Amino acid sequence: MANLLEPTLRVKTRPNDANKAGDIFGGWLMSQIDIAGAITAAQRAKGPVVTVAVKELKFLQPLFIYDIASFYTKIIAIGKTSVTIEVEVYAERYQKGVNESSQIKVSEASLVYVAVSKPGEKRLIPTNE
Repeated sequence: MANLLEPTLRVKTRPNDANKAGDIFGGWLMSQIDIAGAITAAQRAKGPVVTVAVKELKFLQPLFIYDIASFYTKIIAIGKTSVTIEVEVYAERYQKGVNESSQIKVSEASLVYVAVSKPGEKRLIPTNE
């Protein structure tokens, strides 16, 4: 089990992802966090997984239109049928008149996924990686 966060997903935000305040809608960010976590969980489970719990979700900073959202994941626990994934989200943004981007942590979460063989049927996660 790796102890380091691994890059899992990158998405450029768009105007239709924003709320009326001009920052990215929290529900959009939550869905991307779930997708990133599920990628890592499915890789470890060697097959399909379903989300069963969001143990923690923090919005630390706003995400803005045209930011590039980078999602990093790591496995923090493995059970017989479940895997817990930590997800951290960083925004890469450019400021007007500045030729360099900055990266800021905008969110972090912990989610639990269960391995399934078909809808509603749990399966064991292989013990060897």
